[in-house]
Amino acid sequence: MANNTPQPSQPEVEISRNVLTDIAQATLEGIEGIEVAYASLNVGEVLRNQGNPRRPRALKVTREGQAVTVDVGLNIEFGRNLTGLAAQAQRAVCENVELMTGLKVKAVNVTVLDVTLPKGGHA
Repeated sequence: MANNTPQPSQPEVEISRNVLTDIAQATLEGIEGIEVAYASLNVGEVLRNQGNPRRPRALKVTREGQAVTVDVGLNIEFGRNLTGLAAQAQRAVCENVELMTGLKVKAVNVTVLDVTLPKGGHA
């Protein structure tokens, strides 16, 4: 005999773009030798943001349905393997976003924007 009672459906959970950005940012901060670069600003944005001490990062998350694309600009310490760290950043962001949200990561696009001196002050 078939049971015709309606089954409770899974509750809808909405994940904001800010949460996705925070996951990617925290993941990247955990990788030694890289940092998320600051976003470039044009003259109008510089004038508008003078009172705001927080400058936006070069990190953008785009969501289309259940698919996520992450675009990130990185600064990498001098002497580090650029392609190795970029690939590590791609893997880590993809794994963490998928694990924490259940969404599918379509792409993690990394652009190396700058090479920086090591934070310890020695090269």
